Amino acid sequence: MSESRTRPIPARPACDGRAQDDLDALVALLAVNAAGVDRTACFPEENLAALRSAGYLGFLIPRRYGGMGRDLADLVTVAQRLAGACLSTAMIWAMHCQQADVLVRHAGPRLAAELLPRVAAGEVYLASVTTGTVTGGHLLSAADALERGIEEEILLRREAPVVTGGEHADGFLITMRDTAHADGHAVSLVYADRDALTVEATGGWNTLGMRGTASGALKLSGAVPPDQVLGPPGGFREVALDSMIPVGHLAWSACWLGAARSSFSALLRWLSREQRDRLSSPLVHERLGRIRLDLELVSGYLGGVRQEVERVRADRSRPDSAEVQIHLNSLKTAASELTYQAVDRMVQLAGLAVGYGADSPVPLERTLRDLRSAALNYSNDRLWTANGALCLLDRGVTLL
Repeated sequence: MSESRTRPIPARPACDGRAQDDLDALVALLAVNAAGVDRTACFPEENLAALRSAGYLGFLIPRRYGGMGRDLADLVTVAQRLAGACLSTAMIWAMHCQQADVLVRHAGPRLAAELLPRVAAGEVYLASVTTGTVTGGHLLSAADALERGIEEEILLRREAPVVTGGEHADGFLITMRDTAHADGHAVSLVYADRDALTVEATGGWNTLGMRGTASGALKLSGAVPPDQVLGPPGGFREVALDSMIPVGHLAWSACWLGAARSSFSALLRWLSREQRDRLSSPLVHERLGRIRLDLELVSGYLGGVRQEVERVRADRSRPDSAEVQIHLNSLKTAASELTYQAVDRMVQLAGLAVGYGADSPVPLERTLRDLRSAALNYSNDRLWTANGALCLLDRGVTLL
């Protein structure tokens, strides 16, 4: 275990120019390490240590617990900045923030009082265990069941084919079928410290892109107190609709947009510096315009959905309404497909040597490989069919 995991560094609120300096320094570090993280397919430990030290594991933790107390608008902004430097690291951080939001909104009093200050202090990097060997990536179902011990502790045994950063996590939020006799959709969400579990890596992570996320398969087993179930027993759907899904789709989309946006900026600088003779070409202009439109559409829709989620939370209205779910699903599918399309257009425009080369001064090849995962990260196929069914419930066609 690294020193940064065993010796938490107290977080400070993110405000004023010093916070901006911290973010600029983090972005610079991630950019320096990005190519090596991709080339070696190694978890970005130095990057995570820097995020811990700067207080960014407590980004969404309220200040009363020692966190930075930032909101969803800040999350979307910072996720773009980090992803513009290293998409693997940004997604690791974004998924941690997704789990932190779940804890803030759904942990019971004892768990919140004990755990949230540790997350804020940088002691606990959170991983999410929601995939299953039987259920695949289906979020709202689970096959592995909880057991109740003789002293009321909860026993869990769980296998998951994909767990982002799991081997490096200090704590886990784990979906489980509530009992062995429960329906597969009666899912409970359980928090477990790493020290309460036996964690075994059962599969590696050698992928086309997103190579630094170390999202290999894990087997976990252990026991936790009963008050480490978040939300009602068997009621994970409520937790997912309120927190895990909206924050996940916002944060992921921001990361994908940030990576594509940074690549476009790099391409524009390269064209202006090295390809000045092409800048008057109508074909180049047309291609640049199409790329910009892809990014503008994602950015605008991301902002609109973020505001809608904020309104739902402020009004305490139903997060499971058909139109809200359609908008969230549409954000994820649009962001994953349009950012990949934009970078694919950039590769075509830059050409074989610069657009397709692994050692190019414009890192389009790595970004293209990374963004190919976006449509697979909770499969778009599932979201398209879900949206089709939801359309039948929103016959007034409530557009964003």
